[in-house]
Amino acid sequence: MGVVIVMNKTSSRKFPKAKSSSFTLVELLVVISIIGLLAGLGLPAINGAIQAGKKAEVAAMAESIKTAVNAFYAEYSAYPSNTTGKTDKEFLALMSTTNSTGTSAQNTRGIAFLEVPPKFTNSTDGLVTPKGFISGVTQSNFFVLIDTGGLGFVNPNSVSSVTNTNVPSSVAVWVVDPKDTKKAVGSFK
Repeated sequence: MGVVIVMNKTSSRKFPKAKSSSFTLVELLVVISIIGLLAGLGLPAINGAIQAGKKAEVAAMAESIKTAVNAFYAEYSAYPSNTTGKTDKEFLALMSTTNSTGTSAQNTRGIAFLEVPPKFTNSTDGLVTPKGFISGVTQSNFFVLIDTGGLGFVNPNSVSSVTNTNVPSSVAVWVVDPKDTKKAVGSFK
């Protein structure tokens, strides 16, 4: 008689399934929430930087206007007459044109004292802040205050809502800060 041995080969070891290379839903949700959190923290900082850049641009333009007024004085030994105290169309024509007739009659030599980028001009108001600098209002003129009496200072508070008084300068150029109407953005602090 023969003995038949039957061997069953069963293994107690279980082989792991092949690992999938895709992400789980939980991993995707964690990544999306981290990106959302970073974006939420970054957007206010970006908006603040954009607003600071706009203020710097307006302050630089105010300084350019002040320099142009002083150059006018150096050329003619008199400041340009500006009855409105703002950078209106007549002021823009006087300071930026080579035409010495009409509103620019004070500029008898026809010198262009100021080059103005198009975003700082407006066909009805003259020399203005760029669009978007002041929310709700499209654009606003710059204030120009000239010490014609030889006092050695100007008083911006006399023509606008800013709290600065007796600024030691012969010429001051500014706009009212859109965030705080008591502060100025311009050629003085």
